[in-house]
Amino acid sequence: MSASPSHVPATQATSHGDHAAADQAAEAAHIAAHLGAYVKVGVGLLVLTGITVGLSYVDFGSRSMNIIVGMIVATIKASMVAAIFMHLKGEKMTIWRFLIMTCIFAMGLFFLTFLAHSDPIMGTSYSTH
Repeated sequence: MSASPSHVPATQATSHGDHAAADQAAEAAHIAAHLGAYVKVGVGLLVLTGITVGLSYVDFGSRSMNIIVGMIVATIKASMVAAIFMHLKGEKMTIWRFLIMTCIFAMGLFFLTFLAHSDPIMGTSYSTH
């Protein structure tokens, strides 16, 4: 009985090699399919960052309006990143429901903070009167 350098018969070794090459080709095709979207989002982020910088020099009438315009551009940028880089575009509806509920609760917290700021409790160190 002679010792073989490979414990896998020659027919299985070539078959395994063919599967590995096919897997690598499939992975390369998968990456190539997503690469275009990644490049588009990257260019979009660069353009929107330039727009954000440009808009910072524009007076929209009040500081609040400037903040709102900046937040709109930031929301668009965040949506692009979430949809493409975080692969949420093809996610199941259950994940979207959790994300939507999280956004609703976060907006509720922002609203409660706004209410507390606009109507402070008198006699505390935070009231202006």
